[in-house]
Amino acid sequence: QVQLVESGGGLVQAGGSLRLSCAGSGRTFGSFGMAWFRQAPGKEREFVARITWSGDSTLYADSAKGRFTISRDNAKNTVYLQMSSLKPEDTAVYYCAADRNLLRGSYSFIPRTADFGSWGQGTQVTVSS
Repeated sequence: QVQLVESGGGLVQAGGSLRLSCAGSGRTFGSFGMAWFRQAPGKEREFVARITWSGDSTLYADSAKGRFTISRDNAKNTVYLQMSSLKPEDTAVYYCAADRNLLRGSYSFIPRTADFGSWGQGTQVTVSS
């Protein structure tokens, strides 16, 4: 398990950009695939993007494709979510999460929250129209 702390959220106008960061603790951070989820008020938590432990493969929700980029720097124990062309419907609390199991490769399906064993506390992103 790893401890995760998100940062970088805030208020931005539609069409703008934000970069979220997720700092992880522990020597095993680099052995876990990492993901971003988001949860809007009154809605279920939904998958946004995932990156493998090595960074060689990424997966995006349809809503994120072409606008968001997930990346990681294992030397800094940090995973990022670069978001551009933001829309009001991107407004949500964004959470980073670590895979439940070490060294898991690519997913062939959209992962669920149950596939992740560690979560951060979330960071609020608000996109105004």
